[in-house]
Amino acid sequence: MNLTGTPFFVLTIVLFVGSLALAMAQWRGRGVFRRVPGTQHPQPTAESGTPTADSGTQAAEQGAPNPDQGEPATQQGAPGAGRPVPAARPWRGPLRALSYFGTILLCQFTAVTLVFVVVNNENQLYDSWGDLLGTSNHVRAVPVPPKDEGLAGDRAAASAGASAGASATSAPKVPQAFHAPDSDAVPRSVKQADLKGKLSGVDGEVLVWTPPQYDDPAYKDKTFPVVELLVGYPGSSSAWFGETMDATKQLEPLMKSGQVTPFILVSPRVTLLGKTDTGCADVPGKVNADTWLSRDVPQMVMDNFRADTTADRWALSGYSAGAHCATRLALSHPNRYRAAVSMSGYNDPAGEPVSLTAKDPKLRETSNPLYILTHAPTPPNVALYVTGKRGDGLEDATALQQAAKSPTSITPVETTGAHLTSTWKPLVVPTFKWLTGIIPAR
Repeated sequence: MNLTGTPFFVLTIVLFVGSLALAMAQWRGRGVFRRVPGTQHPQPTAESGTPTADSGTQAAEQGAPNPDQGEPATQQGAPGAGRPVPAARPWRGPLRALSYFGTILLCQFTAVTLVFVVVNNENQLYDSWGDLLGTSNHVRAVPVPPKDEGLAGDRAAASAGASAGASATSAPKVPQAFHAPDSDAVPRSVKQADLKGKLSGVDGEVLVWTPPQYDDPAYKDKTFPVVELLVGYPGSSSAWFGETMDATKQLEPLMKSGQVTPFILVSPRVTLLGKTDTGCADVPGKVNADTWLSRDVPQMVMDNFRADTTADRWALSGYSAGAHCATRLALSHPNRYRAAVSMSGYNDPAGEPVSLTAKDPKLRETSNPLYILTHAPTPPNVALYVTGKRGDGLEDATALQQAAKSPTSITPVETTGAHLTSTWKPLVVPTFKWLTGIIPAR
């Protein structure tokens, strides 16, 4: 069962209510479960049928032990008179205390679980138990990626049977099977592919949504621009399409009205190494995250959808660690992307404490978008829309703007919200309107 969506949420509510019901039943019944050994109910008198103080005293005297004969105390004047009183059971007290303590722990556990599910559903942080526990590993192999020939140049390299020197146009497209998204938090209009990256050695899900015009007969011969959507760390590929960001819900009416370019939206898996953020980089012997995102995923999209195959029709958008990735990938691959949106990102990979690229000094330096920009052979023809508040991305945006030279364009935008999806969700529409100015509809 997925950790996001309605089924698991309902299950946690049932468990929480059940634990409360158990605690209430145990509390209400504590008088029933607690027996005081030797206690007798007063017997009614023959005249009135009601107990008297004298009758209670007589009962106590009649049941008193005989010190001379050493006889056990007995209950008289009631059915079963003469029967010995059961001896006290001292083990019942600690056992009862343990049961109460266990019930309290159960209530606390289910309450914490319910809060976690609510927060997880709100932010789409973990889709599976493997993601939550850090046991999932989506790296099948770490081959040396072939030479980067640009967005349209990978089909020959990715095709298993392509001969040496085959061109991208001559190599066959590779069909991919699609199915409904695993998470029910994602609209059914979104398709999911379980992609095995041939160049990167990475396996992971990729979610794809096509704009309203895609299935319109009037557009049957048209190709569409693409935006790759990247989540933060931790983060689920479903976050952009679920209630966390509501990208399709916000953008679909604007695409229909012509206010936003009809983009194909693609959200690939970004968390590849359990409890480690890859920094979206190729790290020899560890992971080919860059190749997965910039080569395997785009190739699958171009092979299976009417997607544009030129770099000036592709873009990226991300938040938090995904914002760092969007900026880094766009500046590293101007032959693959024309623009990128960065929401509350950072330049120094150490902005994410568990980033793989932050652990090696050289990799930390070369993975910094500011370093990539200032050390590019020629200024990349890339436009960046970079948002952040003071102390959370704005200074890095300003640094990029000051270092940029034409044709590189940096648009810093100051925000005031916290480092949360509630801050980034309202930015979906303005950022896509900005993207529309960079990549207009055809």
